[in-house]
Amino acid sequence: MKKNIQKKRYNPFPPSWVRWSVIAVWLSAALLLPMVSQAKDGGIENLRQTSKAFADVARQVSPAVVFIQIEKTVQQPEVQFFSPFGPGNPFGDELLRHFFGVPGPGKSPRAHPSPGQRVVGQGSGFIISRDGYILTNNHVVGDADKVTVKLLDGREFTAKTIGVDPHSDVAVIKIDAVDLPVLELGDSDAIEVGEWVVAIGNPFGLSHTLTVGVVSAKGRSSIGIADYENFIQTDAAINPGNSGGPLVDLDGKVVGMNTAIFSQSGGYMGIGFAIPINMAKSIKDQLIQTGSVVRGYLGIVIQDLTPELAKSFGMKDQKGIVVAQVSEDSPAEKAGMKQGDVIVEFDGKPVDQVGPFRNEVALKTPGSTEDITVLRNGERKVLSVTIGQLTDKEGDVAEGPHNLEKLGMTVQNLTPELAHQLGLEGKKGVVVTGVAQGSVAALANIKPGGMILEVNRQPIENTEELKKAMAEAPEDSPVLLLILEGEYARYVALQTE
Repeated sequence: MKKNIQKKRYNPFPPSWVRWSVIAVWLSAALLLPMVSQAKDGGIENLRQTSKAFADVARQVSPAVVFIQIEKTVQQPEVQFFSPFGPGNPFGDELLRHFFGVPGPGKSPRAHPSPGQRVVGQGSGFIISRDGYILTNNHVVGDADKVTVKLLDGREFTAKTIGVDPHSDVAVIKIDAVDLPVLELGDSDAIEVGEWVVAIGNPFGLSHTLTVGVVSAKGRSSIGIADYENFIQTDAAINPGNSGGPLVDLDGKVVGMNTAIFSQSGGYMGIGFAIPINMAKSIKDQLIQTGSVVRGYLGIVIQDLTPELAKSFGMKDQKGIVVAQVSEDSPAEKAGMKQGDVIVEFDGKPVDQVGPFRNEVALKTPGSTEDITVLRNGERKVLSVTIGQLTDKEGDVAEGPHNLEKLGMTVQNLTPELAHQLGLEGKKGVVVTGVAQGSVAALANIKPGGMILEVNRQPIENTEELKKAMAEAPEDSPVLLLILEGEYARYVALQTE
């Protein structure tokens, strides 16, 4: 019997699921390729729009930015600059050389001005009124014999100095002109870290140079550039000659005035500082009205609250600033403020750093009344203080020496001879006569000549009282000393074990 064998027929077409898969791939490619192309075009278009935004800012702002040239006759046989940073000045001596021709390492001594020689410096500024008022830095025009202002359109004017404020490094000058282009002053408090900013000025004499960056940080203080600091930090390139020029946002509004750079070479290293325009506004208004600046005054010495000090004061939170000294008959004393108070609020705002607090007090109108909340022995107290007026003879809210957390020292009672020698007549305490190298006291920057006034908030008058107070101090807690150094006192927390 024959087997019934069925032959399978060859099908030249693949299964339907394969066909549909291929079709799906083709359709996906057909759809995605245009989308990729569109995404690429969209990204380029976004970059074009960003570029145009910077170009628009340049066109809008540049006419009101001015080039400032100053001339000054050197009276002293030698010009010297002393940096608050010592030999390692991070802002660079090149900035000083650029303005005043002071030679640096390896420079020809011929660059050093001789008595009676006229030196030329340069900087930037920006017009703030149609009748010619210009805002710039004090270090650009201060003490200049002649100030020349050049506009973008080529016009040149001799400027008059209206007023300067060395404490904030703000100055106002004026040219005799009308219908000038003006820059709108913005709100520096509103700008945020990470926002685009544009710096325009005359670095190295290169007129109307634009650089772009972001706001790197806000509220930079205790840098040592000026007495009152609250700088905006930016990575927009700032170089010598940019000083006094505007830092603007993408709307072309001024948010800061370029003032200094952090540099080890004298040139741009990615860190520049600008005075917030909100601070400059108050100062420029006073300079225009009176030619000088009046500042608020409390009459206290303050210092930041370190973790060691917070522990010594029995505080759980490290928030506030310590009152290390209260001047006699000062507004603060009249309001009931005491040494050892911790200020936590001023004018309804929290206080946690020395620099911003000093700025807030300085900007208050003398005669105005403000509330200050302090912690005293763990209790909150609200003091009503009438702001005084700062004069050159008075210490304002002064920042005491820096706190260091780390006793190897010799002491002795205050004799009449020592009191006269050290200018401590009428004082009570124990004099530091020696400090061992590498000791706890040395690490806390305690120096011979300082006088210990208190141990753990208890006044001491002689070495026996000091030894007793030290023996009674808890072993597991730092010892809190109040030390008078020169005119100012400061608290130091020392861990003896």
